[in-house]
Amino acid sequence: MTQAPKLHPDQVSSKKQTISEWIEKRFPIFSTFQREYTQFPMPCNLNIWWAFGAVLCVVLLLMLATGIFLALSYTPSADGAFASIEMIERRVASGWLLRSLHMAGSNLFLAFLYLHIFRGLYYGSYKSPRELVWLSGLVLMLMVMMTAFAGYILPWGQMSYWAANVVIQAISSIPLIGEGLAHWLMGGSSPNDLTLHRYFVLHFAMAFLIIGVVLIHVICLHVVKSNNPKGIEPKTKEETLSFFPYYVAKDGVVIVGAIILLVLLAFFFPDLLTNNENYTPANPLETPASIAPEWYFLPFYGILQIIPFKFLGLLLSVGSLLILFVVPWLDRSPIKSANYRPLYRIALLVLFIVFVILGIVGKYHTHTGLIWLGRLALLYYYAHFLVILPLSARFELKRMLPTSLLEEKGHQ
Repeated sequence: MTQAPKLHPDQVSSKKQTISEWIEKRFPIFSTFQREYTQFPMPCNLNIWWAFGAVLCVVLLLMLATGIFLALSYTPSADGAFASIEMIERRVASGWLLRSLHMAGSNLFLAFLYLHIFRGLYYGSYKSPRELVWLSGLVLMLMVMMTAFAGYILPWGQMSYWAANVVIQAISSIPLIGEGLAHWLMGGSSPNDLTLHRYFVLHFAMAFLIIGVVLIHVICLHVVKSNNPKGIEPKTKEETLSFFPYYVAKDGVVIVGAIILLVLLAFFFPDLLTNNENYTPANPLETPASIAPEWYFLPFYGILQIIPFKFLGLLLSVGSLLILFVVPWLDRSPIKSANYRPLYRIALLVLFIVFVILGIVGKYHTHTGLIWLGRLALLYYYAHFLVILPLSARFELKRMLPTSLLEEKGHQ
């Protein structure tokens, strides 16, 4: 019996190369990956703020993986939802771990997302030619917030039930279409099986849609390249570094730190991840003493609480997010980075403080004294975008920008 002749190592290598070339001609995945990631030029002066995008991608994948496994054991009905959560926690193998990681991931994701948005505001990453990067990122933020709210309803505990009730009542205040829209979202006159089922479908479907919009966001970024702390474009090859290995290593360190933080939250501080009221089953006949959402919704919930008219409160709460979409056209300053805009830097610090104050008001809105403090904070929030931002170019102290990313400091 004759044996097939053995291939020389060079012939094996040639055969493998032929397969990769065959794939490359029909679907250029290897050259695209090398061009857009391995060799992709990045400004040489990026700091830790630019690592949050990579962290968000990793946490998103973790959320998607744990969410799929949790969905396998979840029952989207008013009678079975809370019991299925208890079963996942106590009887499903490693179910408690999956749920803790999912909850910790959602909290970290929103925290890093807010920091990512604030970084864009500070360094002017919304300015030309990066408007589409900014807009696609804001669309992602809205989608993530919708997904997070839908996920908060799914355990069907006390706070889940009443949070759904409060939000849908706020929607019912919209003139003409409010009542019909609220009835459709709720599937009846009060939260029920249909309400829970619709939120479950929304939560599950939006997770995959978010992946698609992330790809669009990344494509927009790779077309116009990354902004940088100095806000000037690289002019020479020496002012850039390839994404691999420099920023892969840098992002990797931040990702490891984020994973350690996630593990600490999931294992040692699980009570920080949700309201204690949500550990009791939903009871339509017993209203909690204080209804408050998770911390990442508190500023917007605070706006709802400090305005006596429901529709106006809803309008200002939603508007506080939508106003970010027009920031690229409200900011008329030719300087991108707040490092060279000292007055605007102070205004951004006040904006951050105001955002925190609105969150505190959302948490403790029953205290009368906080209501007026919240209204002043809300007034500044809108004044920042509608008055301070458009006029900042006129009153800003003049600063000369550096001529190169390699300069240690800009000229004063």
